[in-house]
Amino acid sequence: MTRALFSRRGLRLLALPMAAAFVLTACGGSDEQPQVSSEAPTDGVLRLSFLQDPGQPPDPDIYYAGQGLILTQNIYEGLLQYELGTAEPVLAPALATEWSASEDNRVFTLTLREGVTFHDGTAFDSSAVKPSFDRRLAVGQGPAYMVSDVASVETPSPTEVVITLTAPNSAFLDYLASPYGPKMMSPTILSEQAGDDFAQTYLQTHDAGTGPYTLTRAEVGQGYQMKAYDGWWGGDVHFTTVELPVITDLSTQQLMLNDGELHAILHDLNAPAVEDYLDNDQVASYSLPSFMTEQMYVNPNTGLFADVEARRALQQAIDIETLREQVFSGRSEEPTGNYPAGLLPADIDVQEIEPDTAALQEIAESASAEDKTVVLGYDTSQPDDQQLANLVSAKLQGLGLTPEVQGYTTSEVFGWIGNQEGAPNAFFSSYWPDAAHPYTSAHILYAEAGGLNYLGCSDPAIEELLPSSLETGDPAIFAEIGELATATGCWTNLAYRKDFMVAQSWLQGVEESKDIAATMSLRIAGLSA
Repeated sequence: MTRALFSRRGLRLLALPMAAAFVLTACGGSDEQPQVSSEAPTDGVLRLSFLQDPGQPPDPDIYYAGQGLILTQNIYEGLLQYELGTAEPVLAPALATEWSASEDNRVFTLTLREGVTFHDGTAFDSSAVKPSFDRRLAVGQGPAYMVSDVASVETPSPTEVVITLTAPNSAFLDYLASPYGPKMMSPTILSEQAGDDFAQTYLQTHDAGTGPYTLTRAEVGQGYQMKAYDGWWGGDVHFTTVELPVITDLSTQQLMLNDGELHAILHDLNAPAVEDYLDNDQVASYSLPSFMTEQMYVNPNTGLFADVEARRALQQAIDIETLREQVFSGRSEEPTGNYPAGLLPADIDVQEIEPDTAALQEIAESASAEDKTVVLGYDTSQPDDQQLANLVSAKLQGLGLTPEVQGYTTSEVFGWIGNQEGAPNAFFSSYWPDAAHPYTSAHILYAEAGGLNYLGCSDPAIEELLPSSLETGDPAIFAEIGELATATGCWTNLAYRKDFMVAQSWLQGVEESKDIAATMSLRIAGLSA
């Protein structure tokens, strides 16, 4: 599930006794693996794709979803980033080379990189930081919260900036490194092209970044193009042009990859596609570290699962590990904790759910006919989530319930926030946090007003702990929040999902170019043939 809204047609399916068998059969790839033939390009062009159009040109103060990160991550740069090619989040230099935080997490001092220019030729220095922060606040979209607590930005010298917050924030450095975090924009462009919308119109067809690539084409619904920026401080890149057409059918993308027309698919490969490529020695497949998890949300507001004991019984009945193996084999790990893998030490982040069907079966036997009807929802764009819903449907039917599997458009899903009318009893979806700090996961899922708390579950104890967790960053507080959330029965971590990608065998540097916090994206400057 991404954060951007797309228009898709809803679909309603009734669960059948053979649902699980049907889905498992549909998951299998063909007996013969696809033949893949491609030679490394000699024209300097890397050919990738979008399955879903990002929906807008790549304005980093607006864009807040998944696939489009490959644009914002390669055109723009922030003050910090995460070290590439690692399985653990480590802060690393970007446009800042050194940084420090005060003991109370209110004052942050950064030394800036010299010799950097924006794509319009404007020199980057400390004077660019405040206009970039101010513009993000003025645009006022989802990522604006990352700079909402900035009280002042001081510039003792062109290479030094001191950022003071209104309140302690242990996540602030992670905000600066986040794929969705504040990017530095040319103050010249922000001033000259401001118009009446803070340069949003200009950035529909241009960019204002410092990254290794500059935007050269943006046609919503058709495709995008980037070309290498000759003045990039990081030096020359191998691929001088990146083509990203919008191809809305995964099978078509696979045929194009097999014929050499695409050089890699970085996104949305479903179970049959994964099986096609996992053991195919004609291509390179990658299951790369990610903060993505697969979640089962349960609605506490109506029906059978309004009772916490019924929600906990559902958690026990579904057999998490079997589901993970059936749906995400080869591209996931067992979910041992409540948070995405790597956000907390594994010894304190523990999801404790013992498989047991007896409790839910007993509850089902005494339930009314109305309460026995359980609607299992999924996003219609996500076949993996539909498969999960069908498998769980077959399980619940065997325990005496009457499940129905129903698809919803992404806009319908976000519409449940603050208004539960029409929401299902349970919902299957993937999610990932904004950054490698546990607060960015805890507040977006578990807070009553969290942006991904679709089904409106809450626990007053969690709300009380969240402010202190942000101030101090104490892992023990976050671990307690995770335990409380799982105990509500509203959230269950079904899988630590990997970023599964497939590429032509000649494409080098894929693993080394992966940012663990950036799903479905690579830093293209690190790729070569």
